[in-house]
Amino acid sequence: MRIVLFGATGMVGSRIAAEAARRGHQVTAVSRSGRSPVPGVTGAAADASDPARVAALAAGADAVASACGPPRDGSEPTEPFLALNRALVRGTRDAGVRRLVVVGGAGSLEVAPGRELVDQPGFPESLVPEALAHRAALEYYRTVDDLDWTYISPAAEIGPGERTGRFRVGDDLLLTDADGTSRISAEDYAAAFLDELEEGAHPRARTSVAY
Repeated sequence: MRIVLFGATGMVGSRIAAEAARRGHQVTAVSRSGRSPVPGVTGAAADASDPARVAALAAGADAVASACGPPRDGSEPTEPFLALNRALVRGTRDAGVRRLVVVGGAGSLEVAPGRELVDQPGFPESLVPEALAHRAALEYYRTVDDLDWTYISPAAEIGPGERTGRFRVGDDLLLTDADGTSRISAEDYAAAFLDELEEGAHPRARTSVAY
């Protein structure tokens, strides 16, 4: 596949780029700096909030992927993050690409029907704005009916670790292990992300991944 990946230099984005390259896909790794996070992967400089630039880079691609996250500069992140996702959708659409897969957040996963993680006591206060921005993005994607988008939420805990290739894929419910822990390594999240890109098993849906 030819994949155009926005937000390619972050913790998750760089691992998605590495996993895609490992599987033999042609990847354009897009970031503000234009730096490639993986040897042999082509880097490109662009702002994902510019739909014309998104369309130019996505032209001829099989899929667009986004590992962009809400801004962490202390500002209110929801509106700028929504604008970025609208630009990604518009640019993908204008490029004639139907497949768009995005890195989501865990805060909107449900701990029980109708009860989201972000609304539960003990959810870290510092992460609430980011979680709400991701939730708003998911609500926006659910209105998009002309692209085969997939929004992939990680477990509640995600960080650098080992690629095991063993994980569970769920839906809107928070996945936990026998001890009640919800965890995934960034490497295994990237593997699940590429599985979805390749197989297209969940078009116009949110999925989740955890051990």
